[in-house]
Amino acid sequence: MAYDDDASKTPRNDSLVGNLKGYLDTRIDLVRLEVQEKVKLAFVGTVHGAAMGLIGLMFLIFLSIFAGLALNEAFDSSFWGFGAVAGFYLVLLIIFLVGVDKKLFQGLADKLLNNTIYKSDKRQA
Repeated sequence: MAYDDDASKTPRNDSLVGNLKGYLDTRIDLVRLEVQEKVKLAFVGTVHGAAMGLIGLMFLIFLSIFAGLALNEAFDSSFWGFGAVAGFYLVLLIIFLVGVDKKLFQGLADKLLNNTIYKSDKRQA
């Protein structure tokens, strides 16, 4: 018994294969759009964080200069105010190096970033 190839390609099989191909194409497009959206959100978050960090750093620099100049006036000196500000940052550095454990920051990061990838997923039940 030989099978006839023409008999196996009925209109019903052709439409089923066409529907399956259409479904797969649509699913691939959906995955591409989801990836594109997540990349866009990551990019925007990164740029926003970098901008906020730069602005915060500039604020800290100018605040430190202001504090140094104000302490120079208080100490009636041209350099002891900046030395006091530098000493404050040195003490802060020593506290972070010796006293603050990385687990504190890991716990904070875990609380802030817990399941952030899945919160925007609308397909969850």
